[in-house]
Amino acid sequence: MAEVIPIQGRGEEERPDRCRAVTASGRPCRNRASGPDGLCGVHRGRDRVIGADPLRETLAFLRRRFTGEYEVDEFGFDRELTETALAPLARFFHERWWRTDWIGIENVPSEGPAVLVSNHAGTLPWDAVMLKFGVLDRHPARRHVRLLAADLAFRLPFIGELARKSGNTLATGEDAYRLLAAGEVLGVFPEGFKGVGKPFAQRYKLQRFGRGGFIEVALRARCPIVPVSIVGSEEIMPMLYNAKTLARIFGFPYFPVTPTFPWLGPLGLIPIPSKWTIEFGEPIATDDQAEDAWQDPLTVFELTDRVRDEIQQTLNRNLLHRRSVFL
Repeated sequence: MAEVIPIQGRGEEERPDRCRAVTASGRPCRNRASGPDGLCGVHRGRDRVIGADPLRETLAFLRRRFTGEYEVDEFGFDRELTETALAPLARFFHERWWRTDWIGIENVPSEGPAVLVSNHAGTLPWDAVMLKFGVLDRHPARRHVRLLAADLAFRLPFIGELARKSGNTLATGEDAYRLLAAGEVLGVFPEGFKGVGKPFAQRYKLQRFGRGGFIEVALRARCPIVPVSIVGSEEIMPMLYNAKTLARIFGFPYFPVTPTFPWLGPLGLIPIPSKWTIEFGEPIATDDQAEDAWQDPLTVFELTDRVRDEIQQTLNRNLLHRRSVFL
């Protein structure tokens, strides 16, 4: 949430009808104040009192959409759209559909940069969406997780624009470092398509973690790494077969054949309501390493292996303790 400071004295004419907060870029907010505290609906956050007329709030939100009176950052992140429109939809899935248990979420720092590293599965990347909005909803500081995504996500019609608006950015080292330097929380899934598109027979078996790019950027930014283990996502769309010929035709990394897709058409993409557990491990410090440790292949390899082992061990433990896929 933006710091609330008076606008007067910054070279701007006093506008009592405008929100008195400033954006992340340091500019005065252009939204109209919607309460006696002088804040707009965005900067008052989820704790705001909506008032007696939710229709009026909705119309005001739509007006700002049409007139362009909202802020996006340099990566295209639209905080108001994410918190007002997308978060309630995601909340239904992690609270009602998958009934997610959150363990150790307090291990995510309340301020400053951090890298959340998670396993990846489920045929479609629902686990990434749930991680992002779960931290926003359940963490005391309600932090936004800035997910790093493959270029395919931004090439898809509508999905690409929505991904950018909700705070995702292309998985490149420089963009990741810029976000961490700005104090953001990154969400990374080192298995990539190998994890989310693996067959059901290999469920909960971590794939290779690439070359450790997430370790390099964390060491360079000297920020903590938080291992995240997600149980339940493997069962939402069990992939029985990868139709590689169709994948090549459509330009996808894989083409899933599940018990319901493509047989039921779009209805086959509805995920199964399994029971989820998301556990955040103890943060792994990096500020005790040498400043140039990010350039040392051995250090990067050792930390990559350590993070991968911690996630796999936590997955195994939570799988052992769960009662069933649905309970």
